[in-house]
Amino acid sequence: MITYSRHRFDNGLRLLLHRDTTTPLVTVNVLYQVGSRDERPDRTGFAHLFEHLMFGGTRRYPDFDREVDAMGGESNAFTNTDYTDYHLTVPAACLEQALMLEANRMGGDWAVEGSHWEVLDVQKRVVTEEYHQRYMNQPYGDVWMLLRPLCYQRHPYRWCTIGADIRHVQEATLDDVYDFFTRFYRPDNAIVALSGNLDEAEALRLAERHLGGLRPAEGIALPEARERHYPAEPSLQEARRLQVKREVPDDALYNARLMCSRWDEDYYVYDLLSDILSNGHSSRLYRRLVQEQALFSELNAYITGELDPGLFVVSGKLCHGVELARANDAITTELQQLAETPVDAHELEKVANKFENTFVYSQYKAADRALGLCYYEMLGQPELINTEPDHYRRVKPDDVQRVAREAFAPGREAVLEIQSADNPTQPITPIGQ
Repeated sequence: MITYSRHRFDNGLRLLLHRDTTTPLVTVNVLYQVGSRDERPDRTGFAHLFEHLMFGGTRRYPDFDREVDAMGGESNAFTNTDYTDYHLTVPAACLEQALMLEANRMGGDWAVEGSHWEVLDVQKRVVTEEYHQRYMNQPYGDVWMLLRPLCYQRHPYRWCTIGADIRHVQEATLDDVYDFFTRFYRPDNAIVALSGNLDEAEALRLAERHLGGLRPAEGIALPEARERHYPAEPSLQEARRLQVKREVPDDALYNARLMCSRWDEDYYVYDLLSDILSNGHSSRLYRRLVQEQALFSELNAYITGELDPGLFVVSGKLCHGVELARANDAITTELQQLAETPVDAHELEKVANKFENTFVYSQYKAADRALGLCYYEMLGQPELINTEPDHYRRVKPDDVQRVAREAFAPGREAVLEIQSADNPTQPITPIGQ
């Protein structure tokens, strides 16, 4: 059982405290409720760009990394479609200094320095290089840049966190990023968790001292993550298909379907469905399509797990000589079997047990608990850090079949087929046709 306390300051910032005396460290985790779904269609990639900018130093702390190193700590961050997260782990005695660093960044001190023209220019080049290295120059690197707009046509999930067009980042001005900061990097849009070897009363006092006095921008109202409204993505009423040729070692297939939101109780059913299909060598897809039929060299099913309706994806690399159409038909057959035949209770219990095991190990470190507390607080359900396995165990075989019938109905899939440039045997339709 992970014990914690919750607090909310007058400026809207939410704070969670968790004491763990088994470690000499403490983690300051700051989650901002802003991801790529909050970007304008003509200004994409800004949430990720800002993740880079927040390490650029401020007037008070010109070299953020040097301050962290001086404390013997480590820090990092990540951005996704729904939120941006920063964590800083330091010796427990350095908690106040860590809070001062994060408060200084949240307070916008970075944005008043003229030198940030240079910092912005540097980070734009860094992000552009990341775009080329991770997305354009890696085998299968542009998969999500193809799959997302194939699945989404209205919702901002249709672009990746790197952006819909790298020119949006390249052309960003200081006014652009300052407007983004003012709107989203504010205490009433932040959730902070302190986890580790701390005294809760002292940690609360320090957090209120350094974070409680920060003021959000006046005249800007920003709803909680669950209360925000984005263009609704209609259900797929007919199959979509995109075929491309790439310099990749093997043909690949991605079969995706829209699923429910993170707040829907059926989220847990979708997650268990993905595990029934591909979690381990005894799973259905591995046994039947990898081992028995030898259609795929690797095959996975997973959910994107986003706050708004996300994706249920089956993806795999084909064995040499297997046609893409045959491989996709085999996947469809397995999905239809789940829809038509009730899953065995023992099979369902097995994947629920696997989730609980993974869940427990994912909270092994205080830093993991800090992130978990922030994430579940964003969902409005911090108690899930202790009770989420119960939601999985409440799923029944009838629930699995009901959701499978809805999700795997014919004509509701978006299929991306990637053919290796070395494979001349299959016809290819150009992108956009």
